Amino acid sequence: QVQLVESGGGLVQPGESLKLSCVASGKIFSLEDMAWHRQAPGKQREMVAVFTKNGGTNYGDSVKGRFTVSRDNAKNTLYLQMDSLRPEDTAVYYCTAHILTKNGRYYYTDPWGQGTQVTVSS
Repeated sequence: QVQLVESGGGLVQPGESLKLSCVASGKIFSLEDMAWHRQAPGKQREMVAVFTKNGGTNYGDSVKGRFTVSRDNAKNTLYLQMDSLRPEDTAVYYCTAHILTKNGRYYYTDPWGQGTQVTVSS
């Protein structure tokens, strides 16, 4: 019905930047809050940034001041600009969204993307 596809990950050195993208597609009648999460090896998944439908943003403590979340509603796309990257930012980054869709009837769904790997290493 609906899917999220992330892109933009890669290998960078400490202090460098990356920009991730997440495109939502399918039967989307309303795209509500969208968010980035990440999971490092051996660690629990953690929230990185949220961009609400009304334009509000919220960040995890570890990325405040370094990461910026934005979205383009016309393109159903969420972005994550990551600056001053650190080795501890190494993780798989996932996109998620709260979406109103329809399959005979309207209902909300919360899909996750497949993830994109970000590696910060010298």
